Amino acid sequence: MIGERLRALPKLPMPDRWLGGLTLALLLLGLIMVASSSVAVAEQGSGGALALFWRQAIYALLGAFVAITLTQIPLAAFEQNSMLLLGGAILLLLLVLVPGIGVEVNNARRWIDLGIIRLQASEPARLMVVLYVAGFIVRRQVEVQYQLRGLAKPLLVIALACLLLLLQPDFGAAVILAAICFLMLFLGGVRLRYLFVPVLATVGAFAMLAVAQPYRVRRLLGFSDPWAHVETAGWQLSQSLIAIGRGGWFGEGLGNSLQKMLYLPEQHTDFIFAIFAEEFGLFGVLVLLALYMGLCWRGLQISAVAEARGARFAGYVGYALSYWLAFQVLVNLAVNMGLLPTKGLTLPLMSYGGSSLLTVCAMVGLLLRIDVENRAASPGHDARSRRSRVGAREVAA
Repeated sequence: MIGERLRALPKLPMPDRWLGGLTLALLLLGLIMVASSSVAVAEQGSGGALALFWRQAIYALLGAFVAITLTQIPLAAFEQNSMLLLGGAILLLLLVLVPGIGVEVNNARRWIDLGIIRLQASEPARLMVVLYVAGFIVRRQVEVQYQLRGLAKPLLVIALACLLLLLQPDFGAAVILAAICFLMLFLGGVRLRYLFVPVLATVGAFAMLAVAQPYRVRRLLGFSDPWAHVETAGWQLSQSLIAIGRGGWFGEGLGNSLQKMLYLPEQHTDFIFAIFAEEFGLFGVLVLLALYMGLCWRGLQISAVAEARGARFAGYVGYALSYWLAFQVLVNLAVNMGLLPTKGLTLPLMSYGGSSLLTVCAMVGLLLRIDVENRAASPGHDARSRRSRVGAREVAA
């Protein structure tokens, strides 16, 4: 009886193989690079040379589970519970600021100690805020497009989330969140003249904050001329540029990086790209860029299909996640190459870090779910599903 009912259920199509394949390729490449770049750091601990690699491998398996799970959850569930998601995001960002709950590392309070793991609150919180903003635009699209009062509501939410991120402080996460949310509002049809003042005010506020703290001023000085401050603020960037320069055309070979031997700080997290460029050279960098471009482009294509079939929530979420991935990749690469001041932003699917990896896998899982619903809504899917159920009954008979 149960078997017959299960066979009678509509069969969901398989998610996009290109998106899944590109994600898997980047995930495996990231594990290889974490193993290569973290050896010197891991040997300082008690877990052995591959301790960080095994930890990242566990997070990768958890991330794959998260992505697969999210492909089974209808997007309508996130749309209908967007207020709960917003509440969870604000709660996480508040908890991380509470002494005894939030863990302070390098003068920043960004982690919540869960015993077995440390959760970086900004990662899942930003994703939940993005889902809320997408749901708000769908529910109040006319109000958001034509009334300043309607636009003020999501702007207040974005401002509150960015303020809590800046209190950690996590300047880079706040910038990316603001940029992605403004992009969603633009895609949602908000008039440019309504967005102009909030965007200008946000850019001005971030610019003022960039020079408000002495350590940020030192970063700006190191970024503008790292060789003039090579022993102080410019040390990290200068070592990153040396690593990239040593890579040449085809690199020094996997495992042969010199800068990873504790010359370049954060070589397995924020600056893993520099180690990758040193070991694989320009040719490897071009392959890596092609993988990321394919991933983001496929995400945008899936989002466009969702928008074309009238699934506005799926479309806005897909666009936001695709541009988020692209923006974070560009910022990380620009920081490694000295085109932007040093910021603590990881390279998606590559850098060491459990919270970041799990969040990116969740983003990919949502994109795959959008693709599943796109395929399920296609004209030919119902006929194929009926044929498969008839075939299953004939085999059972």
